[in-house]
Amino acid sequence: MISASILSADFSRLREEVSAVIAAGTDRIHLDVMDGHFVPNLTFGPPVIRSLGKVSRPMDAHLMVETPERYVAAFSEVGCEVITVHVEATRHLHKLLTDIRDAGARAGVSLNPATPAEMIYPVIPFIDVILVMTVNPGFGGQKMIPEVLRKVRKIREKINESGREIVLEVDGGVKVANIREVARAGATRFVVGSGIFKAPDYHATIEKLKEEVSLAHALSV
Repeated sequence: MISASILSADFSRLREEVSAVIAAGTDRIHLDVMDGHFVPNLTFGPPVIRSLGKVSRPMDAHLMVETPERYVAAFSEVGCEVITVHVEATRHLHKLLTDIRDAGARAGVSLNPATPAEMIYPVIPFIDVILVMTVNPGFGGQKMIPEVLRKVRKIREKINESGREIVLEVDGGVKVANIREVARAGATRFVVGSGIFKAPDYHATIEKLKEEVSLAHALSV
């Protein structure tokens, strides 16, 4: 699945940009929520998401914020199917994941590039999505840190051992040129921002991204 990150969209015409990537074939809309504290940038909150109106693709809220506990209800109320929080941002991860599910959303956990995979192992039974950051969070348009793919492979093995159907997502510097490698590492969902929104043809780019993922799967059989 391709999840278009609107962090790289033209914010002056955000509704049109979201409609355009949906028409071009994206599977999901990825919302990078930043508070200027956990990461050195500010983006948007529930009012902006609400202003988009009814969106015909699932929306995922990636909370790059301190004390994410304060925002679970608000993002659930504006229709986010998945709410992902950073393991580095909370002291009570198990409770937070339970709260996300209780609010009616699926629970995601994200890890920064320097955070070891083992940090999330104790809560594997309570996770629906694992989001591995392959750049340092806070800004769009960064180059992928290829060494992080070793962690993706490690987490894929842990998911397989668990027997649970957990989505393994990668976010950061994913583009046509490297998505095949990311897929072969074990990811099943790919967050793409500038790789789509800075391309001249959204539809052709999304089609090419999906082709590369299909090739990765074919090569791994």
